[in-house]
This record gives sequence, structure tokens and C-alpha cells, in this order.
Amino acid sequence: MGPLMGILLVVAAVVGGYLGMGGNLAVLWQPFEFVVVAGASCGIFVLAHPMHVVKDTLKAIGELFAGNRVKEHDFLELLGLLYTLLRTIKGKGMLQLERHIERPEESDIFGEYPSVMKNKRAVRFICDYLRLLSLGTAKPHEVESLMDEEIRMISKEFHGPTRALQMQAEGLPALGIVAAVLGVIKAMGAINQPPEVLGGLIGGALLGTFLGVFLSYGVVGPIASLIRASRDLRITYFVSIKATILAHLNGAAPQVAVEYGRKVIHSSTQPSFYAVEEATILDTDLGKAARAKAA
Repeated sequence: MGPLMGILLVVAAVVGGYLGMGGNLAVLWQPFEFVVVAGASCGIFVLAHPMHVVKDTLKAIGELFAGNRVKEHDFLELLGLLYTLLRTIKGKGMLQLERHIERPEESDIFGEYPSVMKNKRAVRFICDYLRLLSLGTAKPHEVESLMDEEIRMISKEFHGPTRALQMQAEGLPALGIVAAVLGVIKAMGAINQPPEVLGGLIGGALLGTFLGVFLSYGVVGPIASLIRASRDLRITYFVSIKATILAHLNGAAPQVAVEYGRKVIHSSTQPSFYAVEEATILDTDLGKAARAKAA
């Protein structure tokens, strides 16, 4: 809802200011100028990027307007899952965890944390590194180096839509000039028309430049920034997993390890120490109640 309100405020401010200056609203109705600018921009977008980036960008825009972002509750569930897994390792040994990490979709441990299970990439990330530990890879610096490289690749993938939209924002003013030039060509073809007709044609041509600049700085650029912020939170999800597992490898108790994971979460979505403590207590029913309360 926030992005939509922002766009409406921008449009209202621009159109309201134009009307306040005594502008004629009918002059702004130039649908074919919009077709040239927006249509060419969409065509360039499809031309310049692989289809998986195009699909991910559409998905990211949909998530942005639907308000689908990582919230405090999601991090609370993540830390609860990590605590349960590490407590199982400490209390029962790594062998007891193998059936859970080999088939997480059938695991009663993973099943207690539905928001984590929805994030298939994160589940795979957790299981892969716990599997490495079960195989005897227990050197923290080696695991950290591998995690850093994987998170770097995840970050590159997650920010594909941001880079794509930023490229569109940079190109829109130039497309506005293209639309304006086409409008001027049209006006020059009617040079023998009366001044009021010729003036309307020139005004329509200039609207192309306006549309290019407006869509770039007023719509596409801000949306790219919002998607970057949303995807940064998703990357923090993996950074939290990394911090928790590395703390475990360095000998920290499960409760201390999840505190390491909590501390790297952005302050806007970071659960409090007491919320994590309440959600990771041994009594499963109380832990569920705490996580439900946070949701």
C-alpha cells in the first residue's frame, strides 16, 4: 500500500501544480507519447535481460505492492528453528539430525516453523551446511569462507531486479527525448497549420520528454530502491543463519549461538533478546505461543 500511496502523491503533486499554474489538462492526454516511452522501455527491458530476471522483477514488484516482505516474526521463527536444531545436535548428536536435514519437508522439527519452510532457498542453505558438519567439516574459517561466497552469489541473484529497474530508470529520459523528437517531426509536417494547432502539436511533443523524466525519477527509480531494501532483508536472513552456525562451530551454546544470529539482523526487523528467549524455551507450547504473539 505504501508504494501505491507514494506514486499517487507524486502524480497529485505534479498534476496539481500544473493545474495551479493554469495548465490545460487536455494537453497532457497524449496516449501515443506514452506508448512510445513506456512501450519502448518494456521492449528494451525484455531485450536486455534473461527471462528469469524479467520474471523475478515482476515477482519483486508484485511482492512490493502486496506488502510481502521479511518481518520480525520470520526472523523469530528462523532463530527458533536454528535453536532447536543446535539443541538437538548438542543433546542427541549429529546422527539424530540426519533424517531432518535430508528430508526437511517430512521433518517434525522443520514443520514447526512454517514461514521458514516457505523459504526453500533458506531451508536448503541450512540443510547443506548442517550436512557438511555431519560429514566432518568443522573448521570455522573454511565454512565461513564458503558461506560468504554463497551469500555473495545469492545477493547477486536477489538484486537482479534492482539492477534491471535501475537500468530502465537511467534509459527512460533518453526514450522521452525519442518521443519528443518524433512529436517535433509530426509538428514540422504540419508547419502550415494555424498557430493554435501547431502549438498543440509542439506541446504534445514536449510531453514525451516530461514522461521520460517523470517515469524515471518519480516511479521506476524509487521502486528499484524499495526492492533493493526488501531484498537486502532477505539476504540478512542468510547472514543470520551464517552467524548462528559459525557461533555453534566455535563452541557457543545454542542460546548464545542464536544471539549471534539475532545481532546481525537489521534493527527494523530485529526481535528483542527477550522475544527470542521466550520463543526458544524448551516448552514447545510456550514457544509456539510466543511466536504466534509476534506474528
